[in-house]
Amino acid sequence: MRTCAIVVAAGAGTRFGAPKQFVPLRGARVAHHAVAVAGASCDDVVVVLPADTTWDGPPVTASVTGGVTRSESVRCGLAAVPDDADVIVVHDAARPLASSALFRAVVAAVETGADGAVPALPVSDTVKQVEGDRVVETVDRDGLMAVQTPQAFRAEVLRKAHAEAPEATDDAALVEALGGAVVVVDGDPRNIKITTALDLELAMALLSGGDAA
Repeated sequence: MRTCAIVVAAGAGTRFGAPKQFVPLRGARVAHHAVAVAGASCDDVVVVLPADTTWDGPPVTASVTGGVTRSESVRCGLAAVPDDADVIVVHDAARPLASSALFRAVVAAVETGADGAVPALPVSDTVKQVEGDRVVETVDRDGLMAVQTPQAFRAEVLRKAHAEAPEATDDAALVEALGGAVVVVDGDPRNIKITTALDLELAMALLSGGDAA
């Protein structure tokens, strides 16, 4: 089955204080690491960028300008995905340490019949619902999982999920809303998302210990 990755790199990096996907990380930009592993794992790669940004990283099939929201940016990427793609993998550029093995795992789950597949880790912290500064309740964490990217989907299912321009924090939620079968594969604790300066320091430390791919 032919695979295409959409690497979403159009965010403003508000919490980080700058577009975090373009900060240096061990000799390359954060997004360059994410695109490199996507390119090593998929037949095609589409990178989605902020307006007025030129891609200067590893080779890609196409680079396009994103939208105001993450979901809009994914749809911009979808428009550039080759028509013959059977499986589309959506990956956040802010996750530079995703491994090729993780890409293979989610793609394999779709190839064997799932509509979508996401990597996830069990939630280990106690989770509380809070209103203002007041705890409302402690949430039972049994069955709760923290979901990562890359997320893989049957191409026709992902296109249908985005057809009415819905919004969600990840693409799996849109496929779930259609009633699609989304399965979970083992996530990777090293596959951190760069959100703060401390995350960047952790990524540097992890990379210094060996190649994440």
